[in-house]
Amino acid sequence: MQISQFLVFLILFPLITALFMVLVRRDADRNWIVRISAMVIALITLYLLFVAFDQGSLYFAFGSEQVGQLMFVIELLLAVFILYLGVKYRKSFTVALILVQAGLLIFFETGLIPGIHPVNNLFIDQFSIIMALIIGIIGSLICVYSLGYMDTYHQLHPAIKDRRNLFFFIMFVFLAAMFGLIFSNNLIWMFFFWEITTICSFVLIGYSQTPEATNNAFLALSMNLLGGVAFMAALVYIALMDPSGRLFELNTLITSGYVIALVPAVLISFAGITKAALMPFSSWLVGAMVAPTPVSALLHSSTMVKAGVYIIVRFAPVLSGTPEGLMIALVGGITFLLASCIAISQSNAKRVLAYSTIANLGLIVACAGVGTYNLMWVAILLIIFHAIAKSLLFLCVGTVEHSIGSRDIEDMGGLIERMPKVALMMFIGMAGMFLAPFGMIISKWAAIEAFTAAPFGLVFITILAFGGSASLFFWSKWMGKIISVMRNQVNVEGSIKTEMWAVLSILTALVVVVALIFPLISSMLIEPFVMHIYGETTRLAQANLTIMILMLALLMIMPFSMLFQRRDQILTHPYMGGRPTVGEMKFAGSMGTTRDLVLSNYYMRNYFGEEKLFMIGVLLCWGLVLIAGVMLAGVIL
Repeated sequence: MQISQFLVFLILFPLITALFMVLVRRDADRNWIVRISAMVIALITLYLLFVAFDQGSLYFAFGSEQVGQLMFVIELLLAVFILYLGVKYRKSFTVALILVQAGLLIFFETGLIPGIHPVNNLFIDQFSIIMALIIGIIGSLICVYSLGYMDTYHQLHPAIKDRRNLFFFIMFVFLAAMFGLIFSNNLIWMFFFWEITTICSFVLIGYSQTPEATNNAFLALSMNLLGGVAFMAALVYIALMDPSGRLFELNTLITSGYVIALVPAVLISFAGITKAALMPFSSWLVGAMVAPTPVSALLHSSTMVKAGVYIIVRFAPVLSGTPEGLMIALVGGITFLLASCIAISQSNAKRVLAYSTIANLGLIVACAGVGTYNLMWVAILLIIFHAIAKSLLFLCVGTVEHSIGSRDIEDMGGLIERMPKVALMMFIGMAGMFLAPFGMIISKWAAIEAFTAAPFGLVFITILAFGGSASLFFWSKWMGKIISVMRNQVNVEGSIKTEMWAVLSILTALVVVVALIFPLISSMLIEPFVMHIYGETTRLAQANLTIMILMLALLMIMPFSMLFQRRDQILTHPYMGGRPTVGEMKFAGSMGTTRDLVLSNYYMRNYFGEEKLFMIGVLLCWGLVLIAGVMLAGVIL
């Protein structure tokens, strides 16, 4: 098979699997189809790595006029579907947005591009290989994990209608759309897959069909439709600028120069900001936490938000050195700082993970907006490590919630005693987010160095320093909670299903393995891609690699030593400043009273409260978006 055939296979095979999800009724049959399909997708993406990593950028003239017409018909059907739901649920803003987008689409398809057919519709390079690995491996693992999770989910929530056939149908359509998006060199095709991801997220967020889930699903839909309107406007602009249609090819547009590419780059980057849930659009991703945990893991790690930062990173060479790019970078920087601070005030584990995701996506966009070669290297590395660690943490939180009945961090005290294996996995996942020598912290170090030579570099370095400090705070206090040793704890890991254990184990291993081999990933994939785009790249020194390996070995001593803790040791009563305690964790208070021993984290909501900081972020980021819009209008006029 040729490489182009593998690309088409990765787009179509998940669609075929999705159709089987609708037709198959027996749970056992569905489970086997999901397992086998996930394995096939993961193996094909790995094979694609081996055959294409050293091939550079490859472009393929795949497709025909009929394919484009089919996409147009599907887009219209989806618009009618959204319009119907918007009217049914009285969502006037959603109705207005889909009418505008559909109007632009019809004008574009019928009035501007008849006879225009970009030649190279598909492509692959090192960056798209990285994204394919994230989608194909992590996305497939999440689908397998969902088998056990959704079974328990419906046992714990009998009032929620069991729609697992629809759930797995949308999950695999989501993977297909993501593969289509990252392999599309034709921007018209990319827009089609872009909108498919919007619909998939809408359906998955509203899975439970509760009023809260429905409202949050429409919030996500509306904000992403706003980005879709901007994307569609970019296509209209390109069609008016270049009737030949060559600029619809992504590689041609990016290399066409600032004068032509800047307007569509900024418009599509705005669409990326909405899909990546940066401020002022971050509320949709926080609201998406009402969905089952595998949905959160998929949105955060390998699909929705990664599509947003992917497209902005693609346009980084165009944004580099422009005032509009600087505005986009500042939106990302402010999002990183404020979302990190908001995470401090959250005790709901999924909300902590949500704001952590928003923060790190903001940092990726800050790097892409400035757009220098070393910051593109940082952005891609952040995408890789964030995808692996965040998928692991979300799935661990879902497992803990089903086992102890809570996702509150305060209820996770002594988790190392109750769920020692899962606690170890969470420890490693959290370490991957903020401790050396994992790639997240390495990337932030590299970002600080790169920002020193960037416009307003001191501003970005200050943002990174304070935002990184906030990240250290909220991760370390959560980490301390789960490894605290408490009395009379019962192990509750026995109810975790085999599929869930397998996926959690693989993701934990990936966090460690990728930390060990990321210099190889950098040299084989990231550095050649950056070199091809900019003509220069970032390289890791041998001394730094040695230090990183030593730090990783030392870091692993602590979590793995917990597995060998003696269970027959005698624990004395805790020392409470001279006051005696009893086995139930109580201590003698004044005047003969007995008080409970309570250990709680600091959340400092008066300083880092969500309502206060979120509104500040919304106002600042809307201001920056409007400034970028005014600048862009000046370019157009």
